[in-house]
Formats: sequence, structure tokens, C-alpha cells
Amino acid sequence: MILVLAGTKDGRDLTALLTEKGYQVMVSVFSEYGRDLLQLNQDLIHTGPLDTDGFTDFIYKNNIHLIVDASHPYAINVSENAMTACQTTNIPYIRYERPAATLPTYNGLHVVHDYIQAVQLAATLGEVIFLTTGSRHLSLFKTTACLQKHRVIARVLPEPSVLAECLQLGFKPQDIVAIQGPFSHNLNVSLFQEYNAEVIVTKNSGKIGGSDTKITAAMALNLPVVMIDRPIIQYSKVVCNLTDVINFIREVH
Repeated sequence: MILVLAGTKDGRDLTALLTEKGYQVMVSVFSEYGRDLLQLNQDLIHTGPLDTDGFTDFIYKNNIHLIVDASHPYAINVSENAMTACQTTNIPYIRYERPAATLPTYNGLHVVHDYIQAVQLAATLGEVIFLTTGSRHLSLFKTTACLQKHRVIARVLPEPSVLAECLQLGFKPQDIVAIQGPFSHNLNVSLFQEYNAEVIVTKNSGKIGGSDTKITAAMALNLPVVMIDRPIIQYSKVVCNLTDVINFIREVH
């Protein structure tokens, strides 16, 4: 049995491909929303976070002999926990990493290394901050002192738990954009204009995550972009295309 960590569209596409090729596959996703997007028998989907012990138990209980990690590029804990569990159980691990977006030459593009730096820099670049980083670190942007007088717009998935978190943090309904991406250049332009955005905060989630069109939309409007760079993780094995994943599976299967 192969376990796919499918926190992205990449993971869903990979799951469909492996199933089509006749491999036995189980999938782990973080949220109910992620589960609902999968075209797979619900009994084969684990929903919710797993720590190292959780992964280890899951491997033993479900006779997992290989983990393919297609989780989000910024899901550090997921990847590190999965790698440790694979070492503990002596099964192969491979990271399927979506390529980062090629960054254009743009004076308004500011690359930072973490969310705290992003908060601090965004506060100096404008009064209306448009977040396109997902929901995981919304509290930083809503509670950090330097942004208390700013308007912060959160573009998030239209998932009940995410919307509840936004409201709990103090986001007003008019400051929540609940919509599933990725988004076209034109839609990004329209949204940035509609909300009078002065600063765009994003991550390098690659073309499949819409990073390219966020940047081009910001460039078209001459808006500064604060981009949180990808975390540095020492993967034991990493590939960037589906063919290499399949070849690896054939080698170890």
C-alpha cells in the first residue's frame, strides 16, 4: 500500500494517476475540504494532522510500504514527521515537490524568510494588506502590534472552519474573501482593485498555486509584493515531475 500525502492539487493528480495504473493507494489530507476534493473511496482517506508517532502507527496498521509526500511546499511539519516515520519503519520516502515560480525582475518584489518578517515589512509598505497566504498564520497578521491600524484582507478557502477562525480573530466579513484558487491574472487584478489593496503578501507556491498571476497582477497595479520564501528542508529524496515518481515506485515496489 502506498500512502500519498496529498495536501495539494499535485497530490490529487498523483493519486488519480497511481490509482489508474493499478497501485493500491491511501491518502492523508489535513482538512475535510481536502478530503472532499479527492475522487477516492472515503475509507482510503485519512483526515487530520499526523505527528511522527501518528505516521508510524498508520504505517504499521495499514501495511504502508512507501510514502509519497506531495504535501504543500510550506507544510514543514508534515514532511519532517513523515520522513522520520519512514526512517523508523524502514520504508522508502520520496518527496514530490512542485517547482517554485520563476521570480521576475520587479523592484516592488520583496522576498522574506518567514511570516514574522512578512508582517513587519508589510506594515511599512502600505495601509491595506491583502493576504494570499492561506489561513495557517492569520493570527500573526491580525494580532501583531505593527498592523493594528492597518486594514488586513484575508483571501481564504470557503471552508466553514476557516471562516469561523477568521471571524474569531476579528476579521470583519467585508475583509474576508472566501474563494478557491488558483486565480487568473485578471481576477487577481480585479480583487486587488476592489479591495483597494496597497500591499500583497504571498508565498512561492509555484505556478500551480497561482504565484505567477499574483505577481503579474501586482506588477500591473504597481503594488509591492511581500513573498515568503519556501522553507529549507533536507528531503531524503526529492523529484519534481510525475515520471520520476513513477520510476521510483517501480524501483522500490
